Amino acid sequence: MGKNVIVYRPIGVIHSPFKNVRGIPIQPRAAEGVEGVVEIFPEYVEGLKDLEGFSHIILLYHLHLVENYRLLVKPYMDDELRGVFATRAPARPNPIGISVVRLVKIDGNHVFVRNLDVIDGTPLLDIKPYVPEFDVFDVERVGWLEKRIHKLRRARDDGRFVEGLK
Repeated sequence: MGKNVIVYRPIGVIHSPFKNVRGIPIQPRAAEGVEGVVEIFPEYVEGLKDLEGFSHIILLYHLHLVENYRLLVKPYMDDELRGVFATRAPARPNPIGISVVRLVKIDGNHVFVRNLDVIDGTPLLDIKPYVPEFDVFDVERVGWLEKRIHKLRRARDDGRFVEGLK
């Protein structure tokens, strides 16, 4: 392997009620109440120690259904082409997803979560505790989303980033 190759191995798999990308809420805030289970592979279970003390966790995962990407995309809540790095579009050079979800409970190697916006069978790369003092900032602007953020709760995946790029 060359020095520019990075290899990650999944530490688990995310199970959700979503079997198809179409209709998935596009962010955890739009997935309020959606429950799922994160199955941690046995060799990583010890790493769950002390996680149950947090009300929310950050899931980092591989968007395994993305086969290609474009640097200019039409994001879900817009009709204009935007630079992929100014969006949260899943089809990107490194298809890594991130979701902040509510931690319900941990039972053995199963982490029960709520507000999940991930397709069933997604490989999990990492879990981190969500800490508001680390992760919440007062912001002055949210770019092109400023006039569209009100659409979030109703926004759903329409398949454009998986079906449209194969």
